[in-house]
Formats: sequence, structure tokens, C-alpha cells
Amino acid sequence: MYSRARKPQTAVVVGAGMVGLSTAWHLQEQGIDVTVVDRSGVAAGASWGNAGWLTPGMAMPLAEPTLWTYAAKSLLDPTAPLHIPARLDVRLWTFLARFGLHATSKAWKRTMDALTPIDRMALEAFDELTGNGVESWTRKGPFIVGFESESESKPFIHEIEQVEKAGQSVPLARLDNPRLKVPQLSAGVSTVLEMEGQRFLEPGPFVEALADAVRSRGGSIISGAEVRGLRHGPGGIAVDSYGHDPLSADVVVLATGAWLPKLARPLGVRTQIQAGRGYSFSVATEEPAEFPIYFPARRVACTPYQGRLRIAGTMEFRGPDEPLQTGRIDAILAAVRPLFTGMDLEQLEDLWVGPRPVTPDGLPVIGATRSPGVFVAGGHGMWGIVLGPATGKLLASQIATGTVPAELKPFDPLR
Repeated sequence: MYSRARKPQTAVVVGAGMVGLSTAWHLQEQGIDVTVVDRSGVAAGASWGNAGWLTPGMAMPLAEPTLWTYAAKSLLDPTAPLHIPARLDVRLWTFLARFGLHATSKAWKRTMDALTPIDRMALEAFDELTGNGVESWTRKGPFIVGFESESESKPFIHEIEQVEKAGQSVPLARLDNPRLKVPQLSAGVSTVLEMEGQRFLEPGPFVEALADAVRSRGGSIISGAEVRGLRHGPGGIAVDSYGHDPLSADVVVLATGAWLPKLARPLGVRTQIQAGRGYSFSVATEEPAEFPIYFPARRVACTPYQGRLRIAGTMEFRGPDEPLQTGRIDAILAAVRPLFTGMDLEQLEDLWVGPRPVTPDGLPVIGATRSPGVFVAGGHGMWGIVLGPATGKLLASQIATGTVPAELKPFDPLR
């Protein structure tokens, strides 16, 4: 049985995405033997097909003061980036009501202040991984931020100013002659900014490399085992799964993303987590795509990806296991057609949908549950990739020492 009187020797991490594998790697750093279990496989949830942005300067609360106006328009526009299915779903509408309560300037600032300490750790946490056996890379920007008018850029500039007031440095400057640097931009993009101090990666390959590093240090990764419950016993915590024999460990970490409530709610984690599904695909470009591109007004993020351009967007509040909705792909295409040139938007590859775990207050849930020895790490929304390594480092420290790091206190799972 887990006890804070002694350091745990073994751990099971449920979830093989960026958050789960980062936690596993850092538990190994603490001298703890780790087994990772996932119902599908490495990077199979929200990790594989997202934009791969390491942008702590943009890791800000999703609920912001213009939400109600924006959400109302989205209900009437099937091509809007925010998509809420028109159906009776009590849990969804309860979540949206709670989400909306945090769409105030005061709540936004409070949440931003809570996120800033872990945001500031984010890039250094990636350097720690790549400097110690994770055979992958992160690449510096700049990030190209495009608008169809000068006035359209003002809300984004204001957001970045608020992020800087909270304690981050996010250099932002106007880019003259942007098509010399980014020939994919059409003439419809009239105002372009350049954002420095951020990075990007190819998320699937990076998470696979992280999994390889965990294995190389003696860890096991079990795919195709869906955890159905936990039991305390004399030999520790038993982890029961469909598709695999029971496992046992001193501690268990639940890092199952949008599926977290199924296992965590009975353990006292009452914060609602809703799948906010993102979509992506990749296209060929006539000229090489070298830099990430963001269109804030259209909520579209684009990233160089294996010789192509990955285009990602939308926030669709729908069940995590529901099938891909082709209408969401069409909505992203409709958004980018006026903004791009010199690319084939008819031949799409790598179509993907992934469920990001969104909380009403915009804060993740990281830390101990009411069940001794059981911890959770999730609810990062769109920021699971960028905050995953820092999350893993902090949570592993808490598990090994019994002391909650200051950076994690706002993310108490029992709040």
C-alpha cells in the first residue's frame, strides 16, 4: 500500500500521450520503475495530429470575455471554428454553462496567473528531455501571425500584452514584405506579425521518441489494454484492464486525456472534463513551408510537417469516441482558402480528429486524488503538448517527495 512515509518504488501510468509518457520519464528520473498502459497505443489520443506548437506565450485560458458573443454566432454558423452540436446533452450544456461563467476579464486574469509559472517552465522541460536520451527535436520559430485587416489584429495583440503582464516575454513585431518569407500567404492577408520565443515539433514522432526513451531505461509500455478499475490490496494498487492481466504498483497516475473522468470521478475528481475535439490534415505546397502560421480570427494553426503543411483547427464539443465529422474539415478548408496560395487544398492527407480535454475553469487537474497513491494529470485543453513535460516533471517530484510543488497548487484535482 502506498504511504508517504516511504518513497514509492513502482508506478503504473495509464495513458501513453505526451503527458503520460513525460510523467513516466520523470518518474524514472526519480528512481521509480514504470509501466505505461494505453487502450490504443503511443500518441493515439490528442497527441498525434495536433499542430505541435510549443507556444507557452499562447497557453492562455480558452474562456475569455468575448466568448458569449462568439459562441452565439457559432451556433448559427456551421463553418465557425467553435462547433457545438445542436442536440440535447445535459452534461455538455452543464459544462458550457460553467465554462461561460469563467468568460470574464477577472477570471481570465486569475487563470492566466495560475498558468504562467508552468508556462515559463515549458521549453526548458523539452530541453531536458532532448538532452537526456529522447532522440527528437524542437525547432524555433518565428511564428507568422496573419490577419485580413489591421483592426482584426488588435484582439490578438491585446491578448499577448496580457500574457506579458502576467510574467512572460513574447516578442511580437510587424513583418514587412511577409510573402518573401512565407510565399504561401495570399494577397488577402494584409497584416502580418512575427512572434519569437516559441518553438514547434512533429508531435507524433516526438512522442514515439519519448516512448522509446522510457523503454530504453527499463520501462514497459503495454498497448491495447483499457483500464477498467483500480483496487487497493496488500501488494499495492491493482490495475484491472480489458485485454491484459492485472498489474500492481505502489502508485498509479491517470493521464487519459478526455477519457479521464471515467476513472477519476469515483476518486473525488469532480472537475468536469469535456472533449474539445480538434481536426487536422496535411497538404502539399509549391514552395517549402518553413514556419508555423497562425490565423487567430479563423482559429487555424499551420505547421511544417514532414515536407508538407499540417493545417489544424476547430474546437468541437462532442464525445471523444465519436467519428470524424467531415463538415469540420470542410469548415477549416473554407477558412483557409482565401488566405493561402500555392498549395493543393484538394488532395488532403493525414486526416485526423483528436479530443483535447477541456475544463470549465481553464486549469488542468494535476496531483493526488482521494484514493491513496492514485494521481491524475490531465485537462490541459489545447496545451497538453507544450505543458506535458513540465507537468510530468512536477508531478513526479510530488509523487517521489510527498510535497506539492508551488506550480501545481492551482491545479488541485479536488478543487
